[in-house]
Amino acid sequence: MSEEELPLSARDIAVLDFASRAWAGTGARDRAIRERLGMSPTAYLQLLNALLDDPRALAHAPATVNRLRASRALRRSER
Repeated sequence: MSEEELPLSARDIAVLDFASRAWAGTGARDRAIRERLGMSPTAYLQLLNALLDDPRALAHAPATVNRLRASRALRRSER
């Protein structure tokens, strides 16, 4: 079975679900990442960035993935 045929892991789904929420501030978001996902904010962002390029993530949460891809592209174009 290829990687694209495997389902997303529970952690991947939790990260995508978490990313779909809006946060009032970075501090609250970072604290929630540690408490709810059990990972550092840096590890969360690295995993989320990788998921944005994963077709399985797009199939699972198209609105979230497309919104975050657009934000990432905008940040990259501003460099």
